[in-house]
Amino acid sequence: MTSSGTNPGGPPKSAPPGAAAAPWSAAWELLLPAAAAPPRARGRTLQAALRTAVRSGRLAPGTRLPSSRELAGDLGVSRGLVTEAYEQLTAEGYLRSGRGAGTWVGGAVRAVGPRARDHSPRPAGVRADFVAGTPDLSLFPRTVWAAAHRGVLAELPHEALGYPDPRGLPRLRTALAELLVRRRGVVADPERVIVVSGVAQAMTLLGFVLHARGAPRVGVENPGSPELGSLFASAGVGTVPLPLDGEGLAVAPLRASGVRAVVTTPAHQFPTGIAYSARRRTELLGWARSVDGLVIEDDYDGEFRYDRAPVGALQGLDPERVAYTGSVSKSLAPGLRLGWLLVPASHVEEVVERKRTMDLGNPVLDQALLARFVERGDYDRHLRRCQRAYRERRDVLVAALEEHFPGTEVSGIAAGLHVVAALPDRYGPPDRFLARTTAAGVVVRLSEHYGETAGDEVRLVLGYAHLPPARIRDGVRLMADAVRDGDGRDGPPAP
Repeated sequence: MTSSGTNPGGPPKSAPPGAAAAPWSAAWELLLPAAAAPPRARGRTLQAALRTAVRSGRLAPGTRLPSSRELAGDLGVSRGLVTEAYEQLTAEGYLRSGRGAGTWVGGAVRAVGPRARDHSPRPAGVRADFVAGTPDLSLFPRTVWAAAHRGVLAELPHEALGYPDPRGLPRLRTALAELLVRRRGVVADPERVIVVSGVAQAMTLLGFVLHARGAPRVGVENPGSPELGSLFASAGVGTVPLPLDGEGLAVAPLRASGVRAVVTTPAHQFPTGIAYSARRRTELLGWARSVDGLVIEDDYDGEFRYDRAPVGALQGLDPERVAYTGSVSKSLAPGLRLGWLLVPASHVEEVVERKRTMDLGNPVLDQALLARFVERGDYDRHLRRCQRAYRERRDVLVAALEEHFPGTEVSGIAAGLHVVAALPDRYGPPDRFLARTTAAGVVVRLSEHYGETAGDEVRLVLGYAHLPPARIRDGVRLMADAVRDGDGRDGPPAP
């Protein structure tokens, strides 16, 4: 039952004397949940509502509040409950009061800014997005993942929720070692497997260790991932771009560079799409042995090969000269932030110590969940499903390019989540092509974005795994329409 002074559904009839009615009226609706809350929670609810009103600026500094008697009557609660709320918030600095002067909003609190926005790299308002690197997130196995989550919560002992081993949960390291031996041909001791938050963290950890060992620079493939420079720079290590040839990283420039560590993508070089030849793999390991160096193998999408079984990891040939890293970012979802780093015995303790000081280890529940997912064969089943879908989408993309851009040359092996497409000369120059497709709402990346020198040739790095077949066809058609001139011909207008 409310008191006679209550004004249900609207602001109080009695505004505080001498106060601006507008601020108080604007904050009134924030206090209404307190009246409807269960009796035992009513006091906490009122205090929380008043804090929110002050923090949000709905109750501005200097606003006088109603007396405890008036507010209690308006809300239909006891006066003691309001008095307690006023006293608590006065003690916390939200309110100020004086004998006979009433209660006012204090000046110590500053209104909070707008709510956080999503700054993740998701292009908005585009009609077709061919940027490479993202799997089809709609294929994420939500039902099986949820079942695994329930299973983990039911079986995980309480003590496992304490601070984890920075190497990672032993159960997950064992499951990953078995998986990588079976699927990628690595030599994997679970004690040398370190669970990381994706390949980016693996590179940063190795950068810190290399820096501590006195290595000022590390070699990187050119063209290659544009993120490597900033990742190693954060660890105080510079990068040296090194050229490729048709077999992989060119060894002569590598020797001449003077570096003793190099990052490679031998199974499916990004972005060119080539696989390192057997001879080049051997030469690369020979270089590492001759300079007491380290090869960092980024096996970012080595699971996906569509014309034959995937080539085994380079690490299997010399586990003491190769640090091997991968993640679930291309196979499951990048938002999981889970990966692995398998390092030579000589690097284990240094990497583990860096991991410990960086974040104390990955979340235990996430690790246990992935371990269960791998152990029960769910990961293998998911990979087979993705393999079928991505093979089809690659075929659709290649066919669409042949239809709408006759003469296009698709290079690289049939693998991974992207293709490299060299368009005929009539579609150049690249800057004009990019300007037209961008204006049409089609997002593409030129190979130049990744460091390749293509001159006037339009060489596109096109991601397809995240797009349904119909979207791929429509996107290529939109791209073709965007670069067609007003006379209906392909390429730039006649002079």
